[in-house]
Amino acid sequence: MENLDSATVLIVSVATIVFAFTAFAVYTAFGPPAKQLSDPFEDHED
Repeated sequence: MENLDSATVLIVSVATIVFAFTAFAVYTAFGPPAKQLSDPFEDHED
């Protein structure tokens, strides 16, 4: 672990942040919090 380049650490850190954000977005869109979301197109249907 002592021979890791700073570029490798940066890439792994960015990949972890992107994965965490994506997982949170999927959880919010399809998990239990999705019941609180409203569809603006259905709310303003003519």
